[in-house]
Amino acid sequence: MALQKYMKFGFALPVWLAACAQSPESIQPSYVSPSEYSGWSCSAMRAEAGRVNDALAVASKQQSNARSGDVAGVILLGLPVSSLSGANVAPEVARLKGHKEVIERTMNQQSC
Repeated sequence: MALQKYMKFGFALPVWLAACAQSPESIQPSYVSPSEYSGWSCSAMRAEAGRVNDALAVASKQQSNARSGDVAGVILLGLPVSSLSGANVAPEVARLKGHKEVIERTMNQQSC
């Protein structure tokens, strides 16, 4: 019923959905300098990789919840409520993905 209300505006719903939080899978990693992990031992990088992976899993779950909340909010209220309330953690997901990539690349280069 609420969806029909928005469909009469033609493109309004897709435009509002574009304002929703991104899915964690669609977030690109942010740049992290490879020099940040130069000089780290393999064991230190393995430990950091575990910490980053755990933090990324938590942030990705939060981002998925924000996306779901935004979609529901747009359909029911016409507003991306999660993004408006600060639940969107896309920058954190991007930052963690960037660290994960650099750690994995550095570990491969050092044959860890």
